[in-house]
Parts: sequence; structure tokens; C-alpha cells
Amino acid sequence: MALGLRLAEKDPRFVAINLVQPEDGESALRHYRLQMRMLDYLHQQYPKAHITLHAGELWPGLVKPEDLTFHINEAVHTGHAERIGHGVDLVHEDDWQNLARTMAQRHVAVEVPFTSNAQILGVAGEDHPFNAYRAHGVPIVLATDDPGISRTDISHEYRYAADTYDLSYPELKDLARASLEYAFLPGRSLWRDRGAPADYQRAARCRHDVPGDSSPSRACASLLAASPKAAVQWRQEAAFDRFETRRTHAG
Repeated sequence: MALGLRLAEKDPRFVAINLVQPEDGESALRHYRLQMRMLDYLHQQYPKAHITLHAGELWPGLVKPEDLTFHINEAVHTGHAERIGHGVDLVHEDDWQNLARTMAQRHVAVEVPFTSNAQILGVAGEDHPFNAYRAHGVPIVLATDDPGISRTDISHEYRYAADTYDLSYPELKDLARASLEYAFLPGRSLWRDRGAPADYQRAARCRHDVPGDSSPSRACASLLAASPKAAVQWRQEAAFDRFETRRTHAG
């Protein structure tokens, strides 16, 4: 952990630290709270290092009931996770509604790999906490987990979300925007207020510019030049615009 956090803080080739092991494994279950306390201490030593943690990749029958009650809470409150992976056992956590509100307030994103959750945990559809996270304003990013194992790709995950939860095109766009907004890219965001749910409004410096314009205003160009994150987000918006223009012409 110490080495990972030091590298993540000092070397730009390292984006963040994560802990990798089945969450229902014997060691993970026995030492989970200790590991979170270790991260709490090390976060004080390396406060600029990003932390992302698998948390709540559990389900009733896989572990004892008491093990379902605290992993996400510990990752968020003690482990300083800026993102969590899976978070499937949300509604089994102690005081889960308050936990979800805290995640929304702190902008702690949850990575949702639908195919993986269905294959490994047998959790899909209305059993999945996807709608619970959305209802509480928790940022959500779609993921594939391990496409080589799951035999899926990100397009399939978006289609699954659209078909299963009846998502509109604007809602799918916001999921895609969140993938960049909550990525560990350096620089300021293109969005104001960290892209609140359903309210992605461009920062003042680019508010009146057209995405993809080869000659943005001086203020917007300055933001895009200084921020790798904003530059990538700008390209994404331009891609949306091109796609929507083609669809309009085709229609």
C-alpha cells in the first residue's frame, strides 16, 4: 500500500491505488477493517494519491450476513475511496440510505459492470442497486470489469442499461460523461459543479462555445490547453454533436 500510494502521488504513470483480491476471500474478510485503517493512515502521508477500491462485491449466501453490512461504508469513510467498484450489496449495508447520500455529497462514484455482477454474483435487473444509486444521486460509471473473462464490451453494458432500466438517450449520455468526469485525469473539469446528475452544464469559460469548433474563444481555449481532463471531455462533446447531427440528417 505504501509503495503504491507513493508511486501514485509522485509518478504520473501511476493513476491510483486499488486492492485486488476476491472480497469474499478468507484474508479479505478477516482483515478488511484493518486494511481500511492502513489506508486511512497512509492517506495522511500521501494525500495527493488517488484511491479507488472494490467494495461491496458481495451478496447474501456468498458471505455471512454481518459481512454485508460495512464494506462500502469502510471504503468510503475510512479508506478514503474516491471511487468504488461494484457496490452490489449497498442495501445490505448499515444505514445504507445515509451512505448513499454521503457518496453523492462527496462525489464518490460507483463503477457498475452489469455482466460481471450477473456472472459472478448472480445479481441482475431489479435486484441490482443501480436504481438505488441513481435515486440518491450517486455518480455512476459503467464498466466491463474484465472483458476477456466476461466476454463483453462497454457497448453491451450501455445497451443492457438502456434495455433493463429504460434509460433515455440523454441519460446514457450522462453515464458516458460521468466516465470522464470521475476518471483520475489531471486538470479542471469542463463542467461546473462536478457534473451534478442530469445537470451537466459547461464551465463559464466554455459556456458559449460550440464543441468541436476549431477556434474556441480565448477563455475556453485556455481551459482546454491547461487541462487534459477538459480537453478529453470537449472531444467527447464534439463526438456527441457529430453523432446527433448524422442521426438528425438520417431521420
